[in-house]
Amino acid sequence: MKTASAPETTGADTPRARDTLKVLYGYVCPHRWAVALGLLLALVGGAGGLLQPLATKELVDRLSSGDTIASILVALTVLILLSTVAEAFGAYVLERTAESVVLAARRSLVGRLLRLRLEAVDRMPPGDLLSRVTSDTTLLRAVSTQAVVNAATGAVTLVAAVVVMAFLDAVLLGVTLGVVVVVGAGVAVVVPKIGQATERSQAAVGEMSTGLERVFGAFRTVKASGAEERESARVEAAARRAWRHGVRSARWEAVAGTADNLAVQLAFLAVLGVGGARVASGEIPVSTLIAFLLYVFYLMEPVYRLVEAVSSYQEGAAAISRITEVDALPVEPPIARGAVRPEDWAVVQYPASVRFEDVSFRYAHGLPFIHQQVNFEVPGTGMTAFAGPSGAGKSTLFALIERFYEATGGRVLVDGKDVRDWSLAELRSVIGYVEQDAPVLAGTLRENLVFAAPGATDDDIRTVLARTGLDTLVERLPHGLDTLVGHRGTKLSGGERQRVAIARALLRKPRLLLLDEATSQLDAVNELALRNVIAEVARETTVLVVAHRLSTVTDADRIVVMDAGTVRATGTHEELVARDELYAQLAATQLLTPVDRPAG
Repeated sequence: MKTASAPETTGADTPRARDTLKVLYGYVCPHRWAVALGLLLALVGGAGGLLQPLATKELVDRLSSGDTIASILVALTVLILLSTVAEAFGAYVLERTAESVVLAARRSLVGRLLRLRLEAVDRMPPGDLLSRVTSDTTLLRAVSTQAVVNAATGAVTLVAAVVVMAFLDAVLLGVTLGVVVVVGAGVAVVVPKIGQATERSQAAVGEMSTGLERVFGAFRTVKASGAEERESARVEAAARRAWRHGVRSARWEAVAGTADNLAVQLAFLAVLGVGGARVASGEIPVSTLIAFLLYVFYLMEPVYRLVEAVSSYQEGAAAISRITEVDALPVEPPIARGAVRPEDWAVVQYPASVRFEDVSFRYAHGLPFIHQQVNFEVPGTGMTAFAGPSGAGKSTLFALIERFYEATGGRVLVDGKDVRDWSLAELRSVIGYVEQDAPVLAGTLRENLVFAAPGATDDDIRTVLARTGLDTLVERLPHGLDTLVGHRGTKLSGGERQRVAIARALLRKPRLLLLDEATSQLDAVNELALRNVIAEVARETTVLVVAHRLSTVTDADRIVVMDAGTVRATGTHEELVARDELYAQLAATQLLTPVDRPAG
C-alpha cells in the first residue's frame, strides 16, 4: 500500500516554506480584498482592546482627583460594543472567504485528478487521492484566511501594545519582554513538530481511505472469503496511526497554545513585583501600574493569535505538501471546452484506419516490455480480432490507441496520423471503447447510456436499446431508463452490464469501435445477437475486438495473433489454422468453448 511520505518539516526548511507560502498566496490572492476587509475589521477590534487600559488609567486618575467618570464609562461602553461588532463581522467575512478558498482548491484538485495519466493513477491508490480532495483541503480553511489575519493582527497589535507599554514604563516593559522571549523560545522548538505530526496523520487518513476503497471495490469477495475481520484490522491499523499522530499534534498544539497564557502569568507576577516596588518608591503612580498590568493581560490576545497562526500554518503546510504532490503528477493535455460539440455525435463519418509501426511499450523504466516491435495495419471498415494467450499484450493495444499510455517507441497511427499529433478531444471523440470489465457508473440507466454521447436523442437511445437487446430489460425495470443501477451497476447482471457498455459505445456512433472481450459474460443467445449487431456495425465503421471465444474470431475479416508482446501472424481464421501453430493450438482448444448457433 502506497502512502504519501511525511518529510521532516522545520522552520529552517526555507525552500519548502517559500514554496508553501507561494502556493498559499495563490489560493488567497483571488480573495485578497475580502481578506483585507477581515484584517481591517480585526484591527478595529484590536484597537478597541488596545485603548481600554489607557481609558482605565484615565478613570483611575479621575477617581483619585475626584473628577466625574461618566464620560469615561460611556466611552468604554461604546468602545467595547464597536470592537465586538467589528470582530464578529470580520470573523464572518473570513470564514466565508475560507470556505471559498477550500471550494477553489477542491475544484482545481478534482479537475487535475480527472486529467491524470493512467500511469499516475496506477501508482497512487485512489483512496489516498480522495483524501487529498476531502480532508487535506479542509485544513486549508484555517491557514488560508484566519492564520493570515491572526498573524497580521497579532503582529500589529503586539507592536502597538509594546509601544504604549514603553510609553507607560520602559523598566516594566523590559521585565515583560524578558519573560515572553524565554517562553517564546520554547514555543519555537515545539511548533515544527505540529506540522510533522499533522502530515503523518493526514497520510494515515489517506491509508484509511485506500483500505476502505479496496474493500468496497470487492465487497462481495470480502464477504465470501470471510475476510471482514482481517480487512477491518487493516483499516483500523491506519486509523490508529492517524489517531497516534493526531494525538501527538494535539499535544504539541496544547503546549504551544498554553505557552502564551504561561508567559502572561509569569509576566504578570514579575510586573506585579517590580511595579509594586516602583509604586512604593514613588517612581510611578498606581494608575500606571494598573494600566500596565491590564496591558500584560492584553498581550495574551496578540501572542495567542501569533501562536495560533503559526500552528495553523504548520497544519496547512502539511496539507499543502500533500496537495502539491498531486500537482507534480503527470496529466494529459487539457481538453478545450467546445472542441467537440454535442451535435457531432450524430454525424456518421468514414471509418478510421489504424496502423502500428514498430511499436514498443512498457509501463515504466526498468519494467519488462509489454510490446516489442509491433507492426500491423487495419484498413477502414470490417472487424479485426486480436487473439493470443493471456499476457500477450492484446488489451494494451487499445490503451495505446486511446492514448491512455504513450508508446515507448514507434508510432501508433489513426487515419495515417500519429495519435500524439491528435488533440485528445478529437481522437477520443471518434472512438467507442468497451472495457474488459464493462464498468457501469452509479446513477440511472439513462445516465450510463448517454455518458459518452450527451447529445444522443430519445430516438437514438430506443434504436440502440433494441439493437443490444436492452429494450426488454428497460420494460422490466420499475422506472425504466430512470431506474438507479446501484454502485458500479450492482443491480444489473454481468451480461446486462456488458450490453449497457456496448450500447453506450454504439450511441457515440464512432468511426473506430474497440471491444475488449465485450461479450464474455453473455449467454449464447445474447452473444449471437450482439455478434450480429457488431457485424452490422463493422460494415460502416472499423471494429477491433480482443476475443477469447472462437466464435468471435471466426467472424472477423482479419485476425492478428499476438504472442509475448509481438505480432506472430495475421490472416483469416482458415489461413491461420493452416499455417500458424500457436493459432491452430488455440483454435483446437477452442480459445474458449465455442458457442453453438441455435437452429433456425
